Amino acid sequence: MTTLLVIAKAPRPGRVKTRLTPPFTPWEAAALAEAALTDTLHTVAATPATRRVLVLDGAPGPWLPPGFDVVRQCAGGLDERLAAAFAECAGPALLIGMDTPQVTPELLTVDFAACDACYGPAVDGGFWALGLAQPDPSLVRGVPMSTAVTGALQRKRLVAAGLRVRDLPRLRDVDTADDAGAVASLAPHGRFAARLAEFGAVGGR
Repeated sequence: MTTLLVIAKAPRPGRVKTRLTPPFTPWEAAALAEAALTDTLHTVAATPATRRVLVLDGAPGPWLPPGFDVVRQCAGGLDERLAAAFAECAGPALLIGMDTPQVTPELLTVDFAACDACYGPAVDGGFWALGLAQPDPSLVRGVPMSTAVTGALQRKRLVAAGLRVRDLPRLRDVDTADDAGAVASLAPHGRFAARLAEFGAVGGR
C-alpha cells in the first residue's frame, strides 16, 4: 500500500492563492484555497493507503479530516520541501498539491508493482502528482520549480534515473480566476465549486 502525501499552505488571507487577487479579495482567495484543500483531503481520505500525510506550511484547522499525520514543511525552495516530504516515507509514496480539487480516488490509486514512478502533468507546465515506488529525495532536489518546463524536467529526471514512469492524466491547477471556473466545472458538486458559486464568479468577473 502507498503513503499519500498532500503538500499545502494553511489557507490564510494574503498567504495563499494570491494570483486570484484580483478579481477576488484576499479573504475570498483564502476561502477558495480552503475549499480546494478540503476537497483534496477528503478525496485522499477516501483513497486506500497505508498512511496519509499533510505536509503543511502553517497550522492545521477544522478543515483537516481525521486520519492524517501532519508534518511541518521544511525551509527552502519547493524542490527542497518536496524532497523532504519524500524523505519521510519508507515505502511507495504519491505526493499531490492542494490545487486540484477535481482529483478522484481512482486517479490516486497507483499500482507501483507495474511502475517505478508516476507523473501527473499539469496544464501550466508543472505537475500535479509525483509518485515514487522507492522514495529518493535526490530525484526531486534541484529540479527548477514554478516554470513552464518544470514538469518536463521532472519527468526527464525520472527517466534518466532508469525508472519505469507511468503517466497520469493531465490536470489543471487552480492558479487564476479562469482556472477556478474551469476546475469547478469539472467537479460541480464539490466544496470548491460551491464556494466559487457563492462568490458569484466563474472564470473571472
